[in-house]
Amino acid sequence: MATKHASVEEYLASFPDDVRAVLEEIRRRVLVVVPDAGERISYDIAGMTWGDKVFLHFAGWKKHVSIYPVPDAAGDPDLAEALTPYAGARGTLKFPLAQPVPYDLVERVAGALAVQRGGRPG
Repeated sequence: MATKHASVEEYLASFPDDVRAVLEEIRRRVLVVVPDAGERISYDIAGMTWGDKVFLHFAGWKKHVSIYPVPDAAGDPDLAEALTPYAGARGTLKFPLAQPVPYDLVERVAGALAVQRGGRPG
């Protein structure tokens, strides 16, 4: 699959200001929790990497932003409960742009995914 965007910067720049601001804050929050994370375009969306593996994707859409995949919260009932309102189809978390994005939850998701994918939070 050929990508349209050469970099995460280019991907973010392709969005209207309001959506771009949310995506940039998601990116910033992931880097707060996993400061050594890298980034690349994968499946034509932004991906955060640990080593050579993407542990989290994030994407902008017309009415929401998404994070992929949903972390396994089986051992953390508080996280599982917090994820429930944002659970979408096929392992996706959807955050409506018409509502405040729970950036603290984004940080928890990033940390959980980094650990589950063999990385470590900062």
